[in-house]
Amino acid sequence: MLLEFRKSSYSSGGENCVEVADLPTGAAIRDSKYPHLGFLPVGASEWATFARLVAAEVPRS
Repeated sequence: MLLEFRKSSYSSGGENCVEVADLPTGAAIRDSKYPHLGFLPVGASEWATFARLVAAEVPRS
């Protein structure tokens, strides 16, 4: 399966970015500086909880 990673909307504009890809069962997360090291798969309910908590904590500009 070829994953299509995209830069997280919560990453800064610099080189230190988190990338996210959709999985049938949730999401895949990887460090954009080290994509060759693989990714962390996260289940759908855990990903939804994480995204909700981040959205509540991070002020959007």
